[in-house]
This record gives sequence, C-alpha cells and structure tokens, in this order.
Amino acid sequence: MLVFTHADCDGHVTPPGHPERVERLRAVEAGLEGLAVERRDCPPGNEAEVLRCHPAGYLARVKLAVPADGWAQLDGDTFLAPGSHRAAMRAVGGICAAVDAVVAGEAGAAFVAARPPGHHAETAQAMGFCLYGTVAIGAKRALDHHGLARVAVVDFDVHHGNGTQDLLWDEARCLFASSHQRPLFPGTGAPEERGAHGQVLNLPLRAGSDGAAMRAAYERVILPALADWRPDLVLVSAGFDAHAADPLAGLAWQAEDFRWLAAGLWEAAGGRMVSALEGGYDLDALAASVAAYVGEMTRLSA
Repeated sequence: MLVFTHADCDGHVTPPGHPERVERLRAVEAGLEGLAVERRDCPPGNEAEVLRCHPAGYLARVKLAVPADGWAQLDGDTFLAPGSHRAAMRAVGGICAAVDAVVAGEAGAAFVAARPPGHHAETAQAMGFCLYGTVAIGAKRALDHHGLARVAVVDFDVHHGNGTQDLLWDEARCLFASSHQRPLFPGTGAPEERGAHGQVLNLPLRAGSDGAAMRAAYERVILPALADWRPDLVLVSAGFDAHAADPLAGLAWQAEDFRWLAAGLWEAAGGRMVSALEGGYDLDALAASVAAYVGEMTRLSA
C-alpha cells in the first residue's frame, strides 16, 4: 500500500476558522500511524495533466490570482495563499504518480494524502475549497496516458462531487458514482443527472442516514454498477465528512463504515485502486476514519 503526500500541502494556508485547514493533514498522519504503508513524495504536478480537464485560461487565472501575502478569494469559501497553487500541483502530481504506480503493478492500492481537495472544482470554476479536479485528472491520465479502456470514479464524500461530474460528464470511458447527502451544498447530485452517455450514477442520502443505510444503498446500487462496469482501475474521492461528528453535514456514519467501504470498493476494483483525500473536518473523526479506511486497504492489498 502506497501513501503519497508532501510538505508543500501545508503551504495552502486558509484564513482563521476555515474548516479546510493545515491541521487536517496532521489528523491524517495520526490515522496512518502504525500502518504498514510505503510512503512516497507527491512529485510536482505537470500543467499538461491539469489541461486534461481544465482550459488553459482557467489555469492561468488561478496562477495569476495567487497573492504575494495574505489571501485571495476565488469564491465564497475558496481561498488562495502564497503556497496554494504549489500545494494543488502536488495534489495533481500525487494522483498521477499513484495512478502510474498502481497501473504499473508496483502496488495494488494507493492513497493520496494531499490538499487542497478537488472534487468541487468545475471545468473553469474553483469552488467548495477546491482548485483543480484532482481525481478526474487521475482518471483522464489512466485513460489517455496509460490507454486503459474503462475506469470508475467513486465519491463517498458527504458533499456531491459536482466538479468531478462536470469534468467527466462527456467521458464515455469513465463511470462516475457518487453517494452524498441531499439536500446539501453544492445542490447538485440528483438521480436524474446521468451524464452524456448514461455513465453518471448519483445516490442521494437523506440527512441522518447512518452506516446501515449507506451499506444497503451501496449493495443495492453502486457495487452492482461497478461490477457491471468492469473497470480496469477504480479511483476514489475519499471524503470522510459523512462521519456523525463532522460539523459541515448531517449523515451519521462511523469510522467502521469507511472500513466496510474500503473492502467493498476493493473487491469491485479487482486489485487496482487509487484513493485521494477530499473532505473530513472533525479532526478526531478524520483520524479514526483514515485509520479504518487505509488500514483495511493495507490489509487487503498486502
């Protein structure tokens, strides 16, 4: 089991009181403590990888908006600090390196512990703490660089991955499956949103849904869809904010539910799976959930 991270991700400093903060990575490190993982640095991301999903004009706008000091605000809750673009490019480099390693057979599973997150970044719009669509970029690298025929992206963050859906809407080679609380930010993710080729699958969950409800829904909808899709690689937007303790949402999962998800998704992935950190804002719950999820992946991929 590989874990990709980099100290540059600490350079994405958000304003005081912002939930997507540097301390999240300290919580992730606490969750990883004692696990038998091989650590690798996220390499610097190549801008050509960003351009697989985002137009050049958008990339240029983000780079130009980076402040010399303090913060620049891209939307209501998405901020740039002097180190933010460098951090985001480490996240891009990490997902690409993880895809490369798993496709090459160096490991069966990898986890990218980087920030800022990515699944809310739309084609030409930063939002929801996100700058670039990291997991969608990883999917496109798997398809276009490695020539895989079919990949799948599963997003279990409590918030719908509107950005990933937008970036992969026209991608017939990629199944995008998302479970998320609805109604909730960003307001997307209705079952009727099916993608240009019917390859988008949205599974809304009502506020208060617990782990038992999630497990039943996955067994009924998402896991069979993955089995039917027969992906060459599964990428996972691993947001841990569906935990009952998380302050930004209202689902009632526990850490052990993320262990169950790891096992179910691993079986569907057929031995090749790359996960990337998305949400999770209660630090203790984030640590416990990462320990359960990555711990199970480490056991299964050994």
